Amino acid sequence: MNRINSYEDLTEEIVGWIKDYFWDNDRKALVVGVSGGIDSAVVSTLCAKTGLPTYVLTMPLDSKPENTELSDAHAKALDEKYDNVTHYNVDLSEPYHKLISTIGSKTAPEGYTTNRELITNGLANANTKSRMRMVTLYQVAGVFGGIVVGTGNKVEDYGVGFYTKYGDGGVDIAPIADLYKTEVWELGEYLEVDQRIVNAEPTDGLWSDSRTDESQLGASYAELEEAMENGTGSGVAVLEKFGKQNRHKMIPIPTFKL
Repeated sequence: MNRINSYEDLTEEIVGWIKDYFWDNDRKALVVGVSGGIDSAVVSTLCAKTGLPTYVLTMPLDSKPENTELSDAHAKALDEKYDNVTHYNVDLSEPYHKLISTIGSKTAPEGYTTNRELITNGLANANTKSRMRMVTLYQVAGVFGGIVVGTGNKVEDYGVGFYTKYGDGGVDIAPIADLYKTEVWELGEYLEVDQRIVNAEPTDGLWSDSRTDESQLGASYAELEEAMENGTGSGVAVLEKFGKQNRHKMIPIPTFKL
């Protein structure tokens, strides 16, 4: 697969596309969250290169030290290199635990202090973490008249639906959503993203055991890309499974019509 001839040209095109949307919609800032992964590192770098006011947020939430270290290092590097970048660090661990404990205590059956069924579902809790980050990004965007810039790639957004609805899927624009993961890695190399981020195994960072994307999906990004591009390989079954399971996230919201 060789869809991109020049990553220099691609960078200019995406940066120009972001700027066009920004000015066409009379916005005043770009807001992007960084996680320590390649997707958010690439998107935040592209935003910085626009020269537009850019707010880069790190939002640790029971995060592993290695993820926090990479996200902080990347955000601080952008803040130091680009005059238009401002870095905010917002630790969401305490408000997340307060929310979960409140939900548990307010729905507890008689004779119990918590409703464990509502607060011990791992997937639901992981999605709540993602949604708290989305709320934080939109709070900052609201204050500064900004737009939230998405960090999803083509495999996640249009292949397997590997994102949280109204979490990391809740964005205003998606500058790399037509790029496969391998293309994002290559663009990251061109943009000189920290090599530790380029080499890091992809993970959503929402689970206490730091499970990887591949372990959750059951296929590598290369296998999923082959399935999406050519309809061949071991990734086809995984693509079909998650495509069906997550279809509700990838289609427009159904609307009853008179």
